[in-house]
Amino acid sequence: MKKTVSILGSTGSIGTQSLEVCEKHGLGVTALAAHSSADMLEQQTRKFKPEYVCIYNEEKYADLKSRLADMNVKVLSGMEGLCEIAALPQTDIVLNSVVGMVGLLPTLTAIKAGKDLALANKETLVAGGELVMKSAAEKGIKIYPVDSEHSAIFQCMQGNKREQVSRVIITASGGPFFGKSYDELRSVTKAQALHHPNWSMGNKITIDSATLMNKGLEFIEAKWLFDLTPDMIDIVVHRQSVVHSAVEYNDYSVIAQLGVPDMKIPIQYALLYPDRLECPTKRLSLTDYGTLTFEKPDYETFKCLSAAIEAIKRGGAYPCLVNSANEEAVRAFLADEIPFIQIGEIVSSVLEKFPQTEISSYEDVMRADTAARSYVREIISA
Repeated sequence: MKKTVSILGSTGSIGTQSLEVCEKHGLGVTALAAHSSADMLEQQTRKFKPEYVCIYNEEKYADLKSRLADMNVKVLSGMEGLCEIAALPQTDIVLNSVVGMVGLLPTLTAIKAGKDLALANKETLVAGGELVMKSAAEKGIKIYPVDSEHSAIFQCMQGNKREQVSRVIITASGGPFFGKSYDELRSVTKAQALHHPNWSMGNKITIDSATLMNKGLEFIEAKWLFDLTPDMIDIVVHRQSVVHSAVEYNDYSVIAQLGVPDMKIPIQYALLYPDRLECPTKRLSLTDYGTLTFEKPDYETFKCLSAAIEAIKRGGAYPCLVNSANEEAVRAFLADEIPFIQIGEIVSSVLEKFPQTEISSYEDVMRADTAARSYVREIISA
């Protein structure tokens, strides 16, 4: 029997590439969900013929339902629709690639329904890592990382004993502003921030790459995914994005995973694990690159990275608070409400604004999320 997949975030960068992988290897697409792109979701539905589709933006529901009136497909909307898709009994694996905190409840719902996860939604583990990993362990659910860095770590651990890992090395492209001073970042434009040197991604994650917040989020994710302590995680700037991450063992042997910067490789590994089949991408030629470089991050200039690492060291609600503050600050930057440099300043200030509180439920996460967003909106409107 062929494996069946439900894709949350099907019209985004990860979602569209996931569908390429499904088409290449004949995976069944049970359900598709998108935020608001009714046009693209209609095209995907006609091509892949899922049983269910969901548009998160409820204002687009009537339009999508009308577009698909001639098809035998159940049309859903909103968070309720996302969660219904996440729990479908006929689905083998749920790929969650939605952007932001909206991805947390569908992740928890999929786990509760006994569904394995291919996880590309960073915020799920950043904001609710302890809840997610505890629930997955209780249900015996496998979480396969889709981020290229975490996929690399996962691959480098295959065939080795987890207790013999001494540290993991997460690589970072450095984004478009690596090497810039803090003062130079004051004049950054939106167009410059949205121009990534190596990867083609959605707007939010591209800005996170420019501020290095994405690396801070990945630091937190790695702690939860691989049961690490913060002092076991290093970040290294690797401009070529060929070494996707590495794992060091107790004998100081370091195993790295390399490949061209193409998300279809980690997507395919997550969906087809443990099989390795031909991937719809190009092969890596080390001689074409010639030189691979590795440098230390600038933690002083890129305040988001420092704030995220400090947040997971403190624990409790802090990872959720910095994540939610960042989401709101990035939204404001993309809406031309704040300058680029203020994103890091806002995210850092959360650490001093809020007292230590614990996270023991989904409701705790959402309370922290709401508080952080309200705080950021107050700053912006002041």
